[in-house]
Amino acid sequence: MARGHDGIAYAPRGLCREEAARYVGVGTTKFDELVAARRMPKPKRIDGRTVWDRVALDAAFSDLPDDGVNRIDQLFARRQS
Repeated sequence: MARGHDGIAYAPRGLCREEAARYVGVGTTKFDELVAARRMPKPKRIDGRTVWDRVALDAAFSDLPDDGVNRIDQLFARRQS
């Protein structure tokens, strides 16, 4: 095994701007708009690097509104009425 390689495949925690945009499924321009609108998190600074926390991106993505009505939510709402 090569030195420095741990043999485990895992997603990086810190993503550059392009990777962060790709991770949430948008282009960099739209990603910048989402960050400016506080719909996506601001980046962290690691010395001279700007990185986005993948976990924070997951949370922000989960908070985005769904397109259309969620059928499961409709069923739960009907049962609680």
